[in-house]
Amino acid sequence: KRQISDAKNQLLDAEAYRLKVASYFEQTAAEVYEVYEKRIHSMNAMDFDDLLMRSVNLFELFPEVLERYRRSFRHVLVDEYQDTNHAQYRWLRLLAEEHRNLFVIGDDAQSIYAFRGADIRNLLDFENDYPDATVIKLEQNYRSTQTILDAANALIANNRAQKPKHLWTDLGRGDPIHVRELEDEHAEARYVAGEIERHVDGGGSRDDVAVFYRANAQSRVLEDTLVRYGVGYQVIGGTRFYERAEIKDALAYLTLLVNPHDVVSFGRIVNSPRRGIGQTSQGRIASHANTMGEPIFDVAMAPEDVPGLGAAAVKAVGRFMDTMERLRDRAAEASVGDLLQEVLDDTGYLATLEAERTIEAQGRMENLEELVGVAREYDAAGQDSSVEEFLQQIALFSEQDNLRDDEGIVTLMTLHNAKGLEYDVVFMIGVEDGVFPHSRSIEAGDIEEERRLCYVGVTRARRQLYLTYARTRALYGGREWNVPSRFLGEIPPELTDAEEQPSARSAASSWSGSGAGFGGAAPSRIEPSPGATFALGDDVTHAKFGDGVVTGSEPGGLVVVRFARDGAERKLMADYAPLKRR
Repeated sequence: KRQISDAKNQLLDAEAYRLKVASYFEQTAAEVYEVYEKRIHSMNAMDFDDLLMRSVNLFELFPEVLERYRRSFRHVLVDEYQDTNHAQYRWLRLLAEEHRNLFVIGDDAQSIYAFRGADIRNLLDFENDYPDATVIKLEQNYRSTQTILDAANALIANNRAQKPKHLWTDLGRGDPIHVRELEDEHAEARYVAGEIERHVDGGGSRDDVAVFYRANAQSRVLEDTLVRYGVGYQVIGGTRFYERAEIKDALAYLTLLVNPHDVVSFGRIVNSPRRGIGQTSQGRIASHANTMGEPIFDVAMAPEDVPGLGAAAVKAVGRFMDTMERLRDRAAEASVGDLLQEVLDDTGYLATLEAERTIEAQGRMENLEELVGVAREYDAAGQDSSVEEFLQQIALFSEQDNLRDDEGIVTLMTLHNAKGLEYDVVFMIGVEDGVFPHSRSIEAGDIEEERRLCYVGVTRARRQLYLTYARTRALYGGREWNVPSRFLGEIPPELTDAEEQPSARSAASSWSGSGAGFGGAAPSRIEPSPGATFALGDDVTHAKFGDGVVTGSEPGGLVVVRFARDGAERKLMADYAPLKRR
């Protein structure tokens, strides 16, 4: 799938892609690409990449069409230009080539989507493509403090492929950047949780706080720790609403009602909920439709004509298609919301979930209720609503769960998901070589995009920025001893509170060729951050047992605490217990 998408972004059809392949995998992808194109054409459909590729083909093959659109759009404005791919670049060149009224906004330092086909050269070479272009640098920043901006400026200056800029603000210097070395990922998570609660105790809200990480796998320990501390949070980038199975099923029903050629939607819903129509029967129906060259909806309407279909399957398919035919008739007159509700009722989808009588099924039913609500909102928004337009809007729409609690919630996400957002307090965890920059990028020599990703993370912070790294980290099934990220060594020490963290001063010094950064001294062991260890006499609070005092410690990371509530002494694992200083 990725290979085909990348090929289309490069404006390569199946035949052109086949001529460029080298490896066995690429040869296989070329064969799949060819079959895929035939299938998608037979279904009278296009995928998202086709929308761009075919538009370029249309402009190139039919000059009169291109001229019509050039007359219609005399001025073209493009935002986030650094994220455009080759197909979008070519489309824009064709559209704006005559009148040359093209206005683009972009930041090469925030080009972080090469893995999706984005080409930073589109922005870097803009002045070569348009020598008469006027360039306006927007260097004043209205979000972050000057200390944060100076760190970002110093960081991105190490990239060769860039358009130099110097961000500045009149918001003042602000606090230094907090750089912390922790023993391991558990100590790191406890430190983050403790600092979040300190922010809240000082009058702040958890809504002000975000935690960024390079890879999704890093969130597990942090999530566990936040749960133990009773800190509400949401994860951006998990299973989104429209990616949930029940939502996909409901939309597939609607899709088949308006596109009788859609084999994929038919296969998804014909036995969902279960109707006794197995994979073999589905395959025979699809094969017969392909052989006859007819829409699969029409073929399924006459299941007795499908070769090899058993009597039980004929009966089951007949019942299913009777329902679908009634719903298709309703689609011509009913609103989208009413039609969707009827689909869920008449097909037995809701009844099946209700019969399960589980919390999971209840959650799925609530999701479907929400989808019906979305459809009703769509109906209310326009006079000429249609199922086709509703599905088109859904296909281009992405919703992030809106989870709240009374004290606010902390937001967790990967750095790639952080682009375009901003928070008063930002934590970037796992700032270690091999983690960030990622080991794959180091091996591929693609450090500059990783540095741009770091720049994006740094510039999300309004007031407070924390950078943390661990001496040892368990990730991807193994434990590694890591060195601090080279990116830490590119931040001038006067911008950080590294003076309070001796080993932080020496972080990544080996990566700083000029001796800049945190200095050249060998890393020295530091006292763990608050929450990492507990000293005799410390006043502490446990999420379950309440207030107490530390009365001792034992080998293996055990801490002994006497709790005021019942006077009992308990031995707790410091790494895992929901325990923090008062």
